[in-house]
Amino acid sequence: MNTYNEEDVINRLQYPETQRAAFGEVVKAYSEQLYWQIRRMVLSHDDANDLLQNTFIKAWSNLNYFRGEAKLSTWLYRIALNESLNFLNKQRAQNQLSIDDEEAMALNKLESDPYFDGDHTQLLFEKAIQTLPEKQRMVFNLKYFQEMKYEEISEILGTSVGALKASYHHAVKKIEDFLSQND
Repeated sequence: MNTYNEEDVINRLQYPETQRAAFGEVVKAYSEQLYWQIRRMVLSHDDANDLLQNTFIKAWSNLNYFRGEAKLSTWLYRIALNESLNFLNKQRAQNQLSIDDEEAMALNKLESDPYFDGDHTQLLFEKAIQTLPEKQRMVFNLKYFQEMKYEEISEILGTSVGALKASYHHAVKKIEDFLSQND
């Protein structure tokens, strides 16, 4: 089994004769973690799959713009998070929902998702995460679930490390408050 070597893959992405195979390795290496990051934002399995596909289509069609100044994963996360935010904004505009209605709809979507197999505690935790504002939810998901360093998140979101630490701290506090009120 060959291991993923980002430097080698980035090098092979630059040449037309090796580009497609190298991109296949990128898809294989990052699909699962990107899927879960998107899924935590949009909740629906089907929507997450669609957005993951859109992420890779956008990455493939913009490959010439990737300069290697940031890590490939950083670039892919940025695309995935932008796709997720665009999707959520379109959904909000289509449904013309208030923030409270949107939160209730998200929670209903989570509870009715046939792919969600968590217990009551897990459901409460997911509900608590859904009450966070989108940007705060992204920071929390990247830090808590992906275990990214603040420096990496800073590159993805273009936000200072200090602001990210504060955002994560506020997110944790809101989640703790939600859990204590709903226990």
